[in-house]
Amino acid sequence: MRALIQDWPLLCHKILDYAAIQHGAREVVSRSVEGPIVRTTYAEIRTRALKVRARLVADGFERDDRIATLAWNTSRHVEAWYGIMGAGMICHTLNPRLFAEQLAWIMNDADDRMVFVDLTFVPLMEKIAPLVPGLKRIVVLTDAAHMPETTLPGAVAYEDWIAGAASGLDWFAAAETDAVALCYTSGTTGNPKGVLYSHRSNVLHAMMVTRPDAMEISSRDTVMPVVPMFHANAWGIAHAAPMAGAKLVMPGGRMDGEAIWELLDSERVTLTAAVPTVWLMLLDYLRKTGKTLPWLKRVVIGGSASPRAMTMAFEQEYDVEVIHAWGMTEMSPVGSLATMKPETADLKGEVLYDLKQKQGVAPFGVEMKLVDDNEQGLGWDGRTFGRLKVRGMAVASSYYGGAGADAFDSEGWFETGDVAHIDRHGYMQITDRAKDVIKSGGEWISTIDLENLAVAHPDVAEAAVIGVTDPKWDERPLLIVVAREGSKPDAATILKFMEGKIAKWWIPEKVVFIDDIPHTATGKINKIALRKMFSDQSEGPATLPIASVAKPI
Repeated sequence: MRALIQDWPLLCHKILDYAAIQHGAREVVSRSVEGPIVRTTYAEIRTRALKVRARLVADGFERDDRIATLAWNTSRHVEAWYGIMGAGMICHTLNPRLFAEQLAWIMNDADDRMVFVDLTFVPLMEKIAPLVPGLKRIVVLTDAAHMPETTLPGAVAYEDWIAGAASGLDWFAAAETDAVALCYTSGTTGNPKGVLYSHRSNVLHAMMVTRPDAMEISSRDTVMPVVPMFHANAWGIAHAAPMAGAKLVMPGGRMDGEAIWELLDSERVTLTAAVPTVWLMLLDYLRKTGKTLPWLKRVVIGGSASPRAMTMAFEQEYDVEVIHAWGMTEMSPVGSLATMKPETADLKGEVLYDLKQKQGVAPFGVEMKLVDDNEQGLGWDGRTFGRLKVRGMAVASSYYGGAGADAFDSEGWFETGDVAHIDRHGYMQITDRAKDVIKSGGEWISTIDLENLAVAHPDVAEAAVIGVTDPKWDERPLLIVVAREGSKPDAATILKFMEGKIAKWWIPEKVVFIDDIPHTATGKINKIALRKMFSDQSEGPATLPIASVAKPI
């Protein structure tokens, strides 16, 4: 028997419709690429997004055409984004932190037909465009007054482009299972792989993100996604904020501590989200200037593990709740959040921060399991770690074009590439990427735990750990440190600081100091680059004993 309920499709442009109808006057504030702060509303963004949709059709683009964006978080990017999706086409967000050759490869793999590009990235696009023969139209996200001289063929200013758009055209009549957005992984191992999202997966993911046990976004919030839209839809916030009717603040291209603080303060932001490197800059600015965060209530930290010292700084120095999150492009991207359950709500002190170091609990719509190397399931005891697999309502079923098929099994489980354990309350903790974990004397050492511990030292700004070959133990950890400005720590002091906080045999024998740690295009520590830099750091036999049984920290 079929239910007698309307078949109301879950479509991304319905999110913008709702925001315009119920919260039409709610502000969307942007730091424009040109410089000034620009204020608009959800109602105006919907009107202009419909113009984008109309102009795409007038220019001859068709259903399922891939339309790229190479842009910062601004209201114009949001308009183009929703306009593309509402035209029945596929919005392909490009990561400008990749090299021109990588971007050209990605655009050709996706068969992009058009690109919206911010002023900042016009020189980059001038290098890319000749390498992408399928590109038919280039629109620069600016007005005629700021339109630069460029070698880009046929490039036109965005405001001129939409000015002539026909009115009265409604959204494309899509099915909720239609493809709507394309985002590529960072490709740290091999070529990037495309993840093709559907209307349905994006809408369900936005519902998941807004929930109280997730980011808890409501119409009473002012939300600033510092995480870019080219990082898996700004972690879903670009859908979730208008779905909730929250005021949206878009930071543009300025990511320094001062610029971030100015918007947090002037716009009274209550929720923000970014990778740890951004928050390191903000905390450094706050400490140097004595500024505070009187309006901010919650900060979401993901992309890589949040150092314990960072979590404690936000909560103890600035009274801001930290939500430690984890996810992947393949998961749309949120996979877990370290929010409090009733069983953990009364934790205090070090025990509380032990919990907050974990990546958290899978929300409704995400399933997790741990397996060993024989694909046998492992228990949730908070100690036994294994390979983490996931499946769910917004998890990829395969990659675009069929690449990487071995990451997906016949039961729908996706191999995340992470090593983790899960405790009896369901809190998951990543102990390492499978390719980064150090195997020493037959036992595993977590590089993430070592990095977080090193960063807790007051003289350390950033730290990374890689495994180096050891003739006796196979591998030993090498600690790579960037000193905090004005500090000159030595190796002995840092290693002494680690004693008693981790198993003795985990402590590295060697520490090296560098000026900057390389990062990937998504802001994560680039372990591949570090391994190349320190490939000659192998030492003789370690002097520290290797325990026969690995114990959790």
